[in-house]
Parts: sequence; structure tokens; C-alpha cells
Amino acid sequence: MRPGIVAGILALSISVFQAGLAQAGQPVTPTFDNQTGTSGLSSRYQGDWEFMVGGGVSAFDCNADGYPDLLLPGGTDKAKFYRNDSTRGGKLTFSEQTSGLEVDNLLGSYPIDIDSDGIMDLVLLRLGENIVMRGKGACQFERANEAWNFDGGKAWSASFAATWEKGNNWPTLAVGNYIDPEQDMLPWGSCTDNWLHRPEQAPGIESKRFAAPKPLKPSFCALSMLFTDWNRSGTPSLRVSNDREYYKGGREQMWHIPPGGEPVLYSEEEGWKYLRIWGMGIASYDLDFDGYPEYFLTSMADNKLQALATLPKDGKGPATYKDVAFAHGATAHRPYTGDDWHPSTAWHTQFEDVNNDGRVDLFIAKGNVAEMPDFAKRDPNNLLVQNDEGNFIEMGLAANVASMNISRGAALTDFNLDGKVDLVVSNRWKDAEIWENTTARAGNWIEFRLENPGANRDAIGSWIEVKNAGHVMRREITIGGGHAGGALGWHHFGVGADKDVEFRVIWPDGREGDWQTVAANGFYVVSPGKAAESWTPSR
Repeated sequence: MRPGIVAGILALSISVFQAGLAQAGQPVTPTFDNQTGTSGLSSRYQGDWEFMVGGGVSAFDCNADGYPDLLLPGGTDKAKFYRNDSTRGGKLTFSEQTSGLEVDNLLGSYPIDIDSDGIMDLVLLRLGENIVMRGKGACQFERANEAWNFDGGKAWSASFAATWEKGNNWPTLAVGNYIDPEQDMLPWGSCTDNWLHRPEQAPGIESKRFAAPKPLKPSFCALSMLFTDWNRSGTPSLRVSNDREYYKGGREQMWHIPPGGEPVLYSEEEGWKYLRIWGMGIASYDLDFDGYPEYFLTSMADNKLQALATLPKDGKGPATYKDVAFAHGATAHRPYTGDDWHPSTAWHTQFEDVNNDGRVDLFIAKGNVAEMPDFAKRDPNNLLVQNDEGNFIEMGLAANVASMNISRGAALTDFNLDGKVDLVVSNRWKDAEIWENTTARAGNWIEFRLENPGANRDAIGSWIEVKNAGHVMRREITIGGGHAGGALGWHHFGVGADKDVEFRVIWPDGREGDWQTVAANGFYVVSPGKAAESWTPSR
């Protein structure tokens, strides 16, 4: 059969399938305005094969004005930090600023308040030594590897996740190491060990340092990691999505991380199925309101949307997942526009509600590794919008975010604090792009920032629950996932037509906060045992 006929059949199949989903309930089409040229951003992810992975974006507030600032990786060029100068509801505007984060060989970064002083720190993932950067305030950072006894290694690191284990006032960090160029790389690109950095333990002394890292064996070139309480047991596990070494038994992994105990892989006897994909990114959200998160895994041509096959009872039950991507229109395995029908290559992915209707949507950054002939060279980013039946409809083209650049990292966050999540994407060899969410018929919204006293200031491991339309939306607060970068700050919920919003927080130690009712279309700071405090941007 000729390629043109195959492409036509595929296009017709996708359009018929998505038309069927649309009949079940057509959501509001989001719109985004590309403001790259006026935003002040000018950054490219450069480099040859050593930078084929990575390119992650991080968004965080480092000057206490509430607006998310940006760190964009440069690959072989130096990274660039951008202060957010946007005004509320205004155009997206940034200024490049010297911050101390301007390092070379950066693959990505994740914000995390390591020392719980209320000032954001960062973990920089590099080709070579990784660096933890302590925030000093006013968007200034200093190296803290020596002060905090952090071993940065010498590998390519492109994935990261963090949690606070029970009883610890210092975080546990997982670092996904792709290749160690100083080790034997034959066969080409042999994977090196991922590392688990736990707090240094000293009897009767609160730890403010990391112990020597422990290898997680076996490791298979991790490109995304996530600490997540998949079974609501109160103890997060570590999911790892792997890219390579299937000839050595490589597969998707999940680790038991018992507090203070040795990491142990979930086994097939526990329900963890043998799965091989070219894993690149992880996104999680409770899509079906059953109390447990679903997971979207990006890959080359074979993206997965996983849901638990059997719900746990009291945090116990098999770790058995079924793939529901096709049933919900979330395969995203080929370009949906243009003339290239080769399989797609997917990287960063994230769930956010882009039209504020109370159903989270799914963004996927796409881009060929370089010029792999068996995969699409013109591969548009996806924006899959969820309808009220729980199915996804591709709206990337209609929303104006169908970039054909070779994308890698991304962040969906509310940069101008107008209650609608905006989008920034990093590209290989091309300028990063940024879009303001200008959806005219977007619903109401609410955003929360958690402040936990003492250790774990941002309450990583909490769950925020919001009542809407007869069900409860649940967001697990995590650091990790995506591809080589993430955002930390305000947590956004669309609430549709609701003018008053009932919510609660389940804190990392298991305490269940009281249900509270607040007005929609506002920002709220939430602390344990206190009423939510309204917050208003100052500009």
C-alpha cells in the first residue's frame, strides 16, 4: 500500500475516533497567544548527541512576589534565568538576570526548598557534576554541594524526584543517571546507576546533610522519576520510567522506599507487570475521581495511560495497572497535523486544566531525537482536552500550540496570575517558546499554596481535594515526573461555574484538614490547622 494511502487512512481513523469522543460532550476550546517575540525570552537548548535527552524547564518564585520565574537550560551554552515581570492579567514579560544559576552543560532542573527556610533552592541536572543551589533570596543562589555533603557525580543526569521520608527533616532525593561517559560505554550508551541521596543519620541530631548516595540496581537509563503514593498507604513509592538497555532486561520500575529501609523493586508477584517502552516522561492525576492517581507515560510511538486494575483496600493491594490510553483518546502516537505520519517522539508531559472546566487536560512536548528517519521530523506538541465523559480530544492546532520545533521540556503554570495556566516549551536548537492562555470562555478557578511549618515547607506528599460537579478532584503534591524539569508554587484547579469552592488538604503526616469554603477566582495560602488566607498579587 502506498504511503499516501496509509496516511489518509490514519488521518480518517483519528478524525472519526475523535469526532465520536466529541459527541459525548464537547469541552471549551482553549486558546493560547504565542508571545515569544515580546516576552523577553531568548534561550536555546544546544548541543550534539550528549544533549539528545534533557532540556527541562523549571518554574518557581524566588523573590516572594508570587509570580513564577524561569530557568531555561542551554545545553552546551550557559543556562539563563528569567525574572517574571508580568502584571496580573497582562502580557507575559521576563527579564534576564544574573542569579548564580548560569551554568553550562545543564540538562534540566527542579525547584525544591531543601533546607525548609521558605526560600526556594534548586537541583541542577548536568552532563557532569550535578549541583544543589541554595536560595539566598531575591533570586540569588549559591552552590551548596560541600555544605550539604551532596555528591554530584559525573554522569548525564536527566531525571529527578524528591520526598521527605517519615521522621526526617531533610529530603530524600532520587537522581536518574543516563550514561557515565567515564565508564565503559560499550555497547554504545550503556546505562549507569541511578542514585538515592538520603539524609545523613546521626543519633539525636537533626540532619542538615546528605549521606553518601546509594545506587539503585538495576538501572536502565532513567528519563523520568516520581515519588508517588500510588496506593494511598501513606508511604510513597518511586516510579522510574526507563529509555534503554532492554537487551539487558530493562523495563519500567517501581521501588518500595520504606522509611529508613533498603529500596526493593516491586515484583510481578505483587502485580507489577513487565513493561518495556522508551520511557521519557511521567504525569500523574486522579482522572476518574476514585482516589488513586492515573499515570501518563511518554515514549516513542507508544504512550501509555495507566489506571489501577484493582483498587487497594487500606493501602494494600496489587500494583497492577491496565493501559486505558486508546479507550480515552490519549494515545498521541502520531502527528495529528502536517504531512509527516511517522510515529511520534514524546518527552515532557503534564496534567493541567487549561479551560478551567473542572477536568484536567494533558500537554505533551514532541520532537525527534535529532533526525531519526523512522520517526516524525515534524511532530507537533499535543494539547489533549478532556471532556465530561473522561475522554480526551486533540486541540493543539485549534489552541495554537502545535509547534513543529524539536521540543523537550515544558511547564504549564499561571505566569501572569490571571487564573489560567500558560505554557512555556524548550526546544532543541531553536528558541524556547511561550504562550499566554487567552481562553475567552474559561471557567472559574482557584489556586493554593501550601505552607507547612518546620521541615518540608511546601508540604510535598500532601493531597489537595476540591469538590466540584458532584465529585472530588484530587492533586498529589510531588517533586519529579515530567521530563528533566518541573514547577513548584501555586497549585491550580479549574472549577467550572462554581462561585464558592469547598476544599481540604491531607498533609504529609496523614492529618486531614477540615473542609473549608472559599470564594472562587482567588489565591489562598493554606497551613495546617488554620483557615485559608486570601492572597492578592501586588502588581
